[in-house]
Amino acid sequence: MFYSVIKPGPCGPALRNERLKDFDMTATDTTTTPTDLTDNPLMQRSGLPKFDAIKPEHVLPGIEASLAEVSSAFDALEANAQPTWEGLMVPMEAIGRVFEYCWGPVDHLMAVKNSDALRDAYMAAQPKVVQLGLKMSQSKPIYEALVALRDGEAWADLDLAQQRIVESKIKDMKLSGVALEGDAKKRYLEIAERLSQLSTEFSNHVLDATKAFELIVTDPADAEGFTTTLRAMASQSYNDAKEPETEATPEAGPWRITLDGPCFVAFMQHSRNRSQREQVYRAFVSRASSGKLDNGPLIVEILKLRKESAGLLGFEMHAEISLATKMAGTVDRVQQMFDELTDASGPGMQKDLEELRAFAKAQGETEELMHWDFAFWAERMREQKFDFTDEELRPYFPLPRVMDGLFGICTKLFGVTFKRDDEAAPRWHKDVSFYNVLNEQGQPIASFYFDPYSRPADKRGGAWVNGCLSRRVVDGQVINPVYHVICNGTNPTKGKPSLMSFDELITLFHEFGHALQGMLTEIDYADAAGLSGIEWDAVEICSQFMENWCYDKPTLLGMTEHVQTGEPLPDDLFDKLIKARTYRAGSALMRQLCLGVTDMTLHTGFDPEGETSYLETYREVAKDYAPLPPLDEDNFLCSFGHIFAGGYSAGYYSYKWSEVLSADCFGAFEEAGLDDDDKVVELGQRFRDTFLKRGGGEHPMAVFKAFRGREPETAALLRHNGLAN
Repeated sequence: MFYSVIKPGPCGPALRNERLKDFDMTATDTTTTPTDLTDNPLMQRSGLPKFDAIKPEHVLPGIEASLAEVSSAFDALEANAQPTWEGLMVPMEAIGRVFEYCWGPVDHLMAVKNSDALRDAYMAAQPKVVQLGLKMSQSKPIYEALVALRDGEAWADLDLAQQRIVESKIKDMKLSGVALEGDAKKRYLEIAERLSQLSTEFSNHVLDATKAFELIVTDPADAEGFTTTLRAMASQSYNDAKEPETEATPEAGPWRITLDGPCFVAFMQHSRNRSQREQVYRAFVSRASSGKLDNGPLIVEILKLRKESAGLLGFEMHAEISLATKMAGTVDRVQQMFDELTDASGPGMQKDLEELRAFAKAQGETEELMHWDFAFWAERMREQKFDFTDEELRPYFPLPRVMDGLFGICTKLFGVTFKRDDEAAPRWHKDVSFYNVLNEQGQPIASFYFDPYSRPADKRGGAWVNGCLSRRVVDGQVINPVYHVICNGTNPTKGKPSLMSFDELITLFHEFGHALQGMLTEIDYADAAGLSGIEWDAVEICSQFMENWCYDKPTLLGMTEHVQTGEPLPDDLFDKLIKARTYRAGSALMRQLCLGVTDMTLHTGFDPEGETSYLETYREVAKDYAPLPPLDEDNFLCSFGHIFAGGYSAGYYSYKWSEVLSADCFGAFEEAGLDDDDKVVELGQRFRDTFLKRGGGEHPMAVFKAFRGREPETAALLRHNGLAN
């Protein structure tokens, strides 16, 4: 989900806020810069990054040398800052390009090829990056030149995207403490550097805690309910982690259960051993909440520092800083959305709970339903209600066929085609593929890397998209954008391609929506091209818009091909899938609202030094938004990377905010008639001309109105979720 950061979250917690990237590099101390950097891949400044050549030992010398280059260029710009686009913004964009080639690849590899050595190198370089980035964001000569550009005669000569960039830079610099002096400025810098360190530590703790847990299932009776996919996944995991005398097999085990997303979800849905489900669930909700990996103290420190930082900038709370750069604008507008969606989904959650309890009891369950029972019984009830299982669907969704279908709908809607060319790109893993995106004339306009499978040992969980290279003009030539599309789907097994679950299919479409917005941009300035410069709560619109096509019959059937028979998905299975779309939708929506309200509460009225703890606050919110109170050891916030290690602090509501707009956009296709190809193609082109082409070059409300002809409404979202009226 889009760096999403990334993702990413979300989308990963991982969708990076690209708008800030030109002010996100650093290091003033470069005295240890080596003189011989000829073979250091982080010193390259053109072409694709050499991901296959970057080693931990390259990081510190490469970053130090690159930051010396940046620091020198920035000092020269400060000394002669001209209030014109050519004299100010063009040099700043050139500085950002250096960062894109040095720190960008390192940051990416930390997420997809993590190792102890890389972590050490990253942590050694990160403070230098943060220090210079803060210096740049607080440069008064640059700030004054930006203000002079905005207020001068040259302003009228700038196009809308250029004006947005300048205004955004001015706002960002204000929010980065450019007006602070003396001790206040010193303290602000200390806080910013510490928050950057805490974010990295938080993410590393979650990764390590996820890797640390395993449940080895040896009794075939305990694996009786396992699906074919779970058996294959868990036995392969056992073989990868152990050196057994006898190799594990899907049929006979042993099976290794982990907290990695695909494995955890499948186990909770299909394990018939209730005590083992309880063990795994308790481990999942208490990840990174004890011992040396305890993120609890980090959360407290993060919340304290965010509040103190807000105070230094003249705000009462961190949420005010977050919303100052978002489409919603105020806490009240966010709360209005929360209330409207809660009124629609709260009764649905209660109805879901009562129905599930009655179903489990009718099936012979004598125990009161607990947290570790919900996924299991919900899956059994779904199977009975709609008469199909996820396992029945998987054989129809081999990844290669799904990619063909994804590309097909993109060609139909947006006129672009895709060509795989793995040999053209240095890759960080053998499973990574590389594609070029071609326009209607067959000319390349963008590229992307695709990393599809889960690797719990060195790749963080979730799914996300982030930028590799931005679209920009260099020496009069347009540089095409390059993006990373990262998923954590089911791995191929012996003799079979990856067979996707329907959830994995939706995730792929979601992330590719992010990538499309990044790749089909026609803005030539890196700070507004693609995903850059888009208000954070609008960044999920294109991703969630693409999810809707997974429920369009021609689109879905066009990407199905049974792995053994080659047959498309039967009509009756498709009909059942559509009916199941709104299954327990109230519960799902309330879960997202619970997280969003918790996030906003922690960053508004919550006092991190008060008597009420962050954990008590989460539990208080859960009383109104969760079907059951959290367990005593439920410290889910300790693994909630979106708000503590990603870009979603006081912004997790963004998923629902964007979903309202994305559903309304798809509603235009529904109103025109999804079976009318001419109208679908016409609307697809309009969507490309607005959301995909304009990127951050125009306010998202103006973009939405240009596509839809009016302001957004919640009706389509509630209709899609079966919650209308």
